[in-house]
Amino acid sequence: MRSWQRMFAAVMRLLLKCLRLGQRRRFKLVRQAEQLWQYGHLCLRSLLYNSFTNGDVVLDSLFEPVYWLVDHVTRWFGVVFVALVIGLTSSIVAIVYICLLPLILQTYTPAWICWHLAYGHWNLIMIVFHYYMAITTSPGHPPQAKDDLTGVSICRKCIAPKPARTHHCSICNRCVLKMDHHCPWLNNCVGHYNHRYFFSFCLFMTMGCIYCSISGWEMFRDAYAAIERMKLLEKERLQVAANQTYYQTPPPTFSFHQRAFHKSVVYLWVLCSSVALALGALTLWHATLITRGETSIERHINKKERQRLQKKGKVSTARSGGEAGQGRARRDVHLPGLQVFRNPYSYGGWDNWKVFLGVDVPRHWLTRVLLPSPHLPHGTGLSWDLPPCVTKQRAPLLAI
Repeated sequence: MRSWQRMFAAVMRLLLKCLRLGQRRRFKLVRQAEQLWQYGHLCLRSLLYNSFTNGDVVLDSLFEPVYWLVDHVTRWFGVVFVALVIGLTSSIVAIVYICLLPLILQTYTPAWICWHLAYGHWNLIMIVFHYYMAITTSPGHPPQAKDDLTGVSICRKCIAPKPARTHHCSICNRCVLKMDHHCPWLNNCVGHYNHRYFFSFCLFMTMGCIYCSISGWEMFRDAYAAIERMKLLEKERLQVAANQTYYQTPPPTFSFHQRAFHKSVVYLWVLCSSVALALGALTLWHATLITRGETSIERHINKKERQRLQKKGKVSTARSGGEAGQGRARRDVHLPGLQVFRNPYSYGGWDNWKVFLGVDVPRHWLTRVLLPSPHLPHGTGLSWDLPPCVTKQRAPLLAI
């Protein structure tokens, strides 16, 4: 009896030891997992922590693969976009010469004929000239030698001198002077030396599309109604052909020339109207930036810098007159002692346009704006001194 009790007690002690050992091992594994989690969390924070990180930085990081894909696709499809622009423009010009011009010469008065011939050909010449210059003119690149430049930074991507208003294009993989953006429809960057050509092309293309849309509105209505009649008569002809007897005559059909003429007019009006709306909005946007003396990139940078300085209480909420395009500050109430944030490359709305277009004397409005002109812009894009066409030097205020 006692031996059986001693055996039972020994078994129970062994079982308790096994249970305590299992609990120790389980607690030990839990503690090791917690330590690993804390160590990994600490390593992750030490590697990724940045006091300047915010929602914009995180969003840009998440979209970095998308940006990479867009850069490479744009680089390879630039030639396709240029061919598309040339093809669509050539098709519109061909329709005007083949279909509309004979009709204009037969039906319009001599005064209207002279107007359409003069304005249409002038607009076409301006479009072709500025598009050719925009795609063939280099936007400008900074020199590789730093000895020739003063007060420049170093580009982090191409490790080269980076003058003021210069930005790196990830598609061209080079720094561009006064970069505005990379345009896939030009297969080229828009920068210091071809910015005027790009804007002039957009402006004259918009004017040409509006001209075609307004001039061809009546023709478009007639052509659309004719196409609807074609569809109706075609349906009737098929019904008669299905029930045709020997003595029945099918309704007349339209010739190939008539069908092509009406469909070409509809195609011309729809394409010109669509381009006028889309390109017109882009032209107005760039006109606003030119009035402010900014590029597309500088607008984003100035906006962020203005918000940062306003949060620190260094600048007031009033906008400068250069950004408003009037040459005078707005009458916003702001605290005394605070400065107004101002773009240092803005000289007022009117002077900004003269600097952009290269107008030094009044006759340049004709020879350099209304006629094709390959003149160079003011400055070299490396330094930004006061242009000679600016009438008045602005008072220095807080700017970037």
